[in-house]
Amino acid sequence: MTKKIVLSCVQCGHRNYTVPASKESASIRTERKKHCAHCNAHTLHKQTL
Repeated sequence: MTKKIVLSCVQCGHRNYTVPASKESASIRTERKKHCAHCNAHTLHKQTL
């Protein structure tokens, strides 16, 4: 079973994405630009703990 990483929007804090975790990103917090439906814009999403 693979672990999942939860991504949350930087602007509004809404948690709206899950992505599979990779072994390389175990020590680094993942950041991706994704579309936030709550903000209705492409914003930076960071990994939550």
